[in-house]
Amino acid sequence: MAEPVIQTVDLTKIYPMGEHHITALNRVSLTFSRGEFAGLVGPSGSGKTTLLNIVGTLDTPTSGTAIIMGTDVSRLSAPQAAQLRRQHIGFIFQTFNLFPIYTVYENVEFPLLLLGLSPSERRSRVMEALEWVRLADRARSRPSQLSGGQSQRVAIARAIVKKPAIIIADEPTANLDAENSFNILDIMLNLNRQLSITFLFATHDEKVIRYLRRKITLFDGRVAADEEKGGHNTRSPISSNSS
Repeated sequence: MAEPVIQTVDLTKIYPMGEHHITALNRVSLTFSRGEFAGLVGPSGSGKTTLLNIVGTLDTPTSGTAIIMGTDVSRLSAPQAAQLRRQHIGFIFQTFNLFPIYTVYENVEFPLLLLGLSPSERRSRVMEALEWVRLADRARSRPSQLSGGQSQRVAIARAIVKKPAIIIADEPTANLDAENSFNILDIMLNLNRQLSITFLFATHDEKVIRYLRRKITLFDGRVAADEEKGGHNTRSPISSNSS
């Protein structure tokens, strides 16, 4: 069996709401191995984003355990959690979150500055990541000069540039049309295969669900179903002239 990179045991998250409370996660137990291409699906309020935030060390559980890369995240201080994110986790969001005053190159380089790499090593990694997403020729462009699909590809390059073990993708195709959604999914699936990165999505998008090899359905904070799928890439090889 492949090495587990994410494990949750009876994971529970409760948010106080005045005199009441909301149970966002209710005793969720899941294990993800290295190289999985998995997704959390379910209605709004089912706990998808809460689970992603805990796995990404952006939040802590009320009870239960979340072990990321062998470390119990509930026991980490804020600086220790940040260090774990820097080393092992990449994030892709629906809103791209690019720095508008930075070039494409500088946006992708940013995570590497936090790792203390030499300029030559940073340049090598940035250009490699931009080659992966077919944007090496736009390295000097700024986000305002890019299409939505190109901006999301820059966000992917930024997430993968440090070659993390885990990439968390929260509705990564929500702001893209169908053509660009498929191009983005092709890129992420190919990176999953080439680099054995574990991808964990939260999504409502049927296009994303078609690509998943594992689908976990959450409902009212519980795991309602956990099924292996024959996720497939319907668009290989990737078109080189996509926007």
